[in-house]
Amino acid sequence: MTQLDMAYVQSQFPGLTADWVYFDNAGGSQIAQPALDRMVEFLTHRNVQIGGSYPASMAAAAALMAGRQAAATLVNAARSEEIVFGPSTTVLMGNLMQAMRRQFAPGDEVIVTMADHESNIGPWTRLEEFGVTIKVWPLNAQTMDLQLADLAPLMTDRTRLVCVTHVSNILGKIHPVADFARYIHDHGALICVDAVAYAPHRLIDVQTWDVDYYVFSLYKAYGPHGAVMYGKYDLLAELDGLYHYFYGKDKVTAKLEPGNPSYEAAYATDGVLAYLTGLARHHGATGDERALLAAAYDLITAQEDALTDHLLAWLGARNDCRIIGEAANRASSRVPTIAFKFDGIDSGSLTRAMDAHGIAMRFGDFHSRRLVEHLGEDQDGGVLRVSMVHYNTLEQVDRLTEALSAILAQGAA
Repeated sequence: MTQLDMAYVQSQFPGLTADWVYFDNAGGSQIAQPALDRMVEFLTHRNVQIGGSYPASMAAAAALMAGRQAAATLVNAARSEEIVFGPSTTVLMGNLMQAMRRQFAPGDEVIVTMADHESNIGPWTRLEEFGVTIKVWPLNAQTMDLQLADLAPLMTDRTRLVCVTHVSNILGKIHPVADFARYIHDHGALICVDAVAYAPHRLIDVQTWDVDYYVFSLYKAYGPHGAVMYGKYDLLAELDGLYHYFYGKDKVTAKLEPGNPSYEAAYATDGVLAYLTGLARHHGATGDERALLAAAYDLITAQEDALTDHLLAWLGARNDCRIIGEAANRASSRVPTIAFKFDGIDSGSLTRAMDAHGIAMRFGDFHSRRLVEHLGEDQDGGVLRVSMVHYNTLEQVDRLTEALSAILAQGAA
């Protein structure tokens, strides 16, 4: 396996020039230079409304289409009209619920999970006021993940939708969404996947997985503050519009993008794709864009596995620390988002002490409050979380562990 050229990788992220170690990437990654370049180019030369007959407006429309097609390539959508842009995953999930609401009848059932970010729980619970029953797919106490055996007793002939996370932003383990989708479809329901904690790390293939809705944030996957929702075209066509009554099935994406998406953020998606395919080419890969994406994510996975294993080994060797979730990365089953706690130490105090060492990390519940409370980890500042991506290095992990050791030894936390 070819190793990442880390000098090249880090040169592609202008925000990495500061003398800080960014281990808070699950909250927001650095933006890749090609994505930033697209934003600057748009705002400099195309910053007008689409829909006009004059050249700048047509150029703006072309930029939006380029971004939509890039997003379709990133997720392997069948067509660009299956891509909806929005300001965040939270907003897109709320919009999806509103657009689906009239499809539910009193007595219908929606299943959410214990392991999700609130963005894929809260909007769906609001359907209760319309007579929809909300059920909770529990976290398996033995495996610390979501198991179909625990979903099965919840499914009935009134189940219409199952909302699930691809990766918990606390536990870090990858769920088999293709298996989930197959089972849920066999029982006549749809699946909606929150992919925020997955998208920066692994190749996405919505067609192979046969998921119905798939949502993630660009700003956590090397782009600007924006988000992408994939939906099967026939399903998107049946959704209610969010505003203009005259936006019907002929405006499948526009009816779900109130006030239009951020054009520059959408165009930046083309830059995210360009960064990933360029990464693959730099390391000698060839082929079409999807082949290059697969090669890029193979490189990314190898680097992130090394980071994950290195940190888990250090945490696991301490007798005053507990890892939240699986303590091993078996067969690349984890992304490098690792939550943990030290006995008797306030997580917030420790995180703030790390600031003096130039290391950015975070503490709390990360809007997965139901999960953190369920695990009984909501005391003493919640959990600590180190969330890495492929531009992080093993040397930075050593810098992290040395700082943690020093702070803990001093009792400064």
